[in-house]
Amino acid sequence: MDESGTQPDQKAVRKAVAASAMGNCIEWYDFGVFGFMPAVLGAVFFSAATPTENVLGTFAVLAVAFVARPFGGFVFGPLGDRVGRQKVLATTIILMSGSTFAIGLFPSYQTAGVLAPILVIAARLVQGFSAGGEYGGAATFIAEYAPDKRRGFLGSWLEFGTLGGFFLGAGMVTASTVVLGDDVMHSWGWRIPFLLAGPLGLVGLYLRLKLEDTPLFREVAARHEVKKSPLRAVLRTQWRAILHLIGYIVLLNIADYVMLTYMESYLTNALGLTGHGPLLVIMGVILAMMLIITPVGALSDRIGRKPLLYASCAGFIVLPIPAFSLMSDGNPVLLTLGLAVIGVLLTFLLATIPSVLPAMFPTEVRYGAFAIGYNLSTALFAGTAPFIVTKLVDATGDHLVPAYYLMGAALIAVVPIILLPETAGRSLRDITGSTRGRLVTVP
Repeated sequence: MDESGTQPDQKAVRKAVAASAMGNCIEWYDFGVFGFMPAVLGAVFFSAATPTENVLGTFAVLAVAFVARPFGGFVFGPLGDRVGRQKVLATTIILMSGSTFAIGLFPSYQTAGVLAPILVIAARLVQGFSAGGEYGGAATFIAEYAPDKRRGFLGSWLEFGTLGGFFLGAGMVTASTVVLGDDVMHSWGWRIPFLLAGPLGLVGLYLRLKLEDTPLFREVAARHEVKKSPLRAVLRTQWRAILHLIGYIVLLNIADYVMLTYMESYLTNALGLTGHGPLLVIMGVILAMMLIITPVGALSDRIGRKPLLYASCAGFIVLPIPAFSLMSDGNPVLLTLGLAVIGVLLTFLLATIPSVLPAMFPTEVRYGAFAIGYNLSTALFAGTAPFIVTKLVDATGDHLVPAYYLMGAALIAVVPIILLPETAGRSLRDITGSTRGRLVTVP
């Protein structure tokens, strides 16, 4: 609802949600492709001696992109507060999809030697830099268009795009592997999923170019309250809230990347499960998460965000060991049940974060503060999670290492979640600043 008390244009809201979710879909399409064929990509671009070394090489390249994400957050976030959300989001979707598409054109290690991994690393750095401005901007875009009492439901569509993109990327890899076979995938079939990112990016760009900027940003611009130096304002006034955000999403980042990016490798390499069954189980659980995420987002509008956050955090403290023990049994039913436990707990986080994080900052610096805090946390904890967990499992032989990692992340996130104010139904216009990491709102 705007300042005059009228309802926002519902058609514009739907377009904003679709355009924002499409960018997230493309970002996570990339992770789905990397996460579902790490051994193949490692062999293509690194030609390591063992399958584990190939997987570690791929996850290292995946982690390299996260080095660039904070830099993207520092550049694109404040820029979005200066020139508008829509212009920046049109730029990030071009760079993200273009860098993923380019990998499908690169030569292999056998063809180009050391140039092959160098090209992949360069493309991943571009992808990471652009992704540094993507999620914060997309979540801000939806939140600033959404009616206050539906912000949880509409925001959850952003993470529907996350799961949909991963499902599409993983599905393309799985379908290509089933149809072409392992030998063809190692030869040239691996290129197909990457090349599909090109047309996906064009669709997303078309959607974003058709949008006006958000009503809240236009209001700030009309009042001539756009900061001349948003980055300086963010660092001066929002650093406590940014630290709060970093601690809060430690759990989200680790759970997200363990569940989505690492799990295929864990089931096939660590547990030694063979065939296409493990891939199909993961795909089935992700599809189930997609079915429940928007109802969970709507539930957060009715009961608040914090009950769902408490439930997820408590679950990640007590349930990972039983869940991973079920997976290690090898029984398809128990495997599905174990993955479903982690998937449901993660869905509670995914469904609430797009409405929680934008409400931590005032409009004038929302994009910049969000992007900087989110990407610092993501670089530190998310991108490194698959590599660290793979290394620890290989070194110790303990298949419960991922469970311990998730439990530790949940223990870290407890205090920030407790300190987080409840913002369900509260207008984003009421948020005027932050002090000691807590929101300052106008009654």
